[in-house]
Amino acid sequence: MTFRRFLRWFLWTVLCLVVLVVVVVGSFWWYFHPTVQRTNAILYGKRGDQELALDVIKPAKPNGLGVLVLVSGGWKSGEPGTFGAWIVAPLLRRGYTVIPIYHVSQPEASVMEIIEDMHRAVRFVRHHAKDYGVDPQRLGVTGGSAGGHLSLMLATRGGPGPADATDPVDRESSAVQAVAIFFPVTDLLNLGKSTENLGDGGPPKSFLRAFGPESTNMVVWKVIGRETSPIYHVSTNLPPVLIYHGDADTLTPLEQSEWFEAKTREVGRPAKIVVHRGGQHGWLTMIFDIRKFGQWFDKHLRKQD
Repeated sequence: MTFRRFLRWFLWTVLCLVVLVVVVVGSFWWYFHPTVQRTNAILYGKRGDQELALDVIKPAKPNGLGVLVLVSGGWKSGEPGTFGAWIVAPLLRRGYTVIPIYHVSQPEASVMEIIEDMHRAVRFVRHHAKDYGVDPQRLGVTGGSAGGHLSLMLATRGGPGPADATDPVDRESSAVQAVAIFFPVTDLLNLGKSTENLGDGGPPKSFLRAFGPESTNMVVWKVIGRETSPIYHVSTNLPPVLIYHGDADTLTPLEQSEWFEAKTREVGRPAKIVVHRGGQHGWLTMIFDIRKFGQWFDKHLRKQD
């Protein structure tokens, strides 16, 4: 091969590789930037003097179903409008209207108060479902870590509000119809192998203030811990639950999801666990797992022909 022919071959190969990279990168960018109509900071309630807000992210071709995203990590939330739509692109691509829910972060609000506010958020969405173009009887919920825990609290304790409530929103149900989440804590009274376990039966060591000033009182904690642990509230009304959990997670070990699944089996409503081998408290490919969440919601929220 002459030098000129080699040079021609080399340049052609480089050009093909560049085109390939551009196509792949462009395709990824396109996929994770779907066309949406977004309304931010819709007020759903108040916590003291703080406003509670949510966003509504509607895809170009909505399927009439809604998925609530509980924006919470360590029971801390963000500012309305800050949740990235690209994170839930697989859901938006399937037509789901995605509704990020924000809350007052701990310790300013206790975990118990945050749970109350998540119930309020579901009731608010259900009450205004027609405005958002979603079916009020088919709502999914998702989140990771604390967001997963809060999702399970809705799954296990969601239900009708007081019939005599002054605010019509509070009369609505806070029940959800399908759950798909990442690595939740399910039993706060048994932290097991977690690095948060002090071995004294008390709350997670880094979150003492999150459970209020009485959380270190063991008598009080037994009540708080039970009330805020999904595993103690599993019933036959449990909606379908999908959990993705890494087997190398030391903050919220896999056993938390395994214990929860065992409890759901007892009532004939088994949760499904997908183990991410080598996964810690989060992994780089979680965005692709959201596609599986979409399939889960398709199965349990869409009307089957």
